[in-house]
Amino acid sequence: MNPQEQSHPLHAIDRQVIDGLLAVQTPAEAHLVDAARLLLRYEGFPGATDLRDDLERVLRLWGLERSSLQARTRAIWAGGYRPGPAPVGEAVGSGFDTADQAP
Repeated sequence: MNPQEQSHPLHAIDRQVIDGLLAVQTPAEAHLVDAARLLLRYEGFPGATDLRDDLERVLRLWGLERSSLQARTRAIWAGGYRPGPAPVGEAVGSGFDTADQAP
């Protein structure tokens, strides 16, 4: 590592995500969002060249330019995408179920 390069605190976690992205042939919405957010995170960062290089490789594998990735992810977010598992039912609150209690 170049002495002027910094080590990013999320490098190890992001390395795992990027390795997963490299294995994807046809990206789902979550893959596109992950690629876009990581490209932004490391843009201009003085280090993590391995991650930036692999993110560029991901785009080439998917046949995307950065501008088309940005356009697609904007549409994904505008369409109501939210990261994480899909919501189950209409659960609201702490999860305490009051249906079983007598009045």
